[in-house]
Amino acid sequence: MLTKNRILASLPAGHGETLLRLSREVSFPRGATLFVEGDPADRFWILRSGTVALEAHVPGRCAQALDTLGHGDLVGWSWLFPPYRWHLSGRAVAPVHAYEFDARAVRELCEQDPVLGNAVSVAVARVVAHRLRAARSRLLEPNLSATADAER
Repeated sequence: MLTKNRILASLPAGHGETLLRLSREVSFPRGATLFVEGDPADRFWILRSGTVALEAHVPGRCAQALDTLGHGDLVGWSWLFPPYRWHLSGRAVAPVHAYEFDARAVRELCEQDPVLGNAVSVAVARVVAHRLRAARSRLLEPNLSATADAER
């Protein structure tokens, strides 16, 4: 499992197994809400299977889907950064099987083991950076096409 999961595999030797021992296996049916924007971010997940949509509340409209996550992806990063509140909502769009982690227990373990703490912080930061780059690309894609069309 560790070699198949880029987040756990990126941790220093033995730390992925240590972190995995803090998890429990959970399942969510299609349509289940995993977390809600603004609520306390007290857990996170690594997906074993299924799909989770990340959604933003847009006043006066339906929730806006921003991204979808699948096998091996980290679901949730708000648990690592104060004030520990979800910035988005998460909903299962296909049945989900995941490893669920108690955020407080992981933060405490990271405080006790600075090597692990640094590695977890870097791994989560990489996920956030990747998602920001992907969101930027999605936002620019229609504009780049329109600019290319206008130049023709």
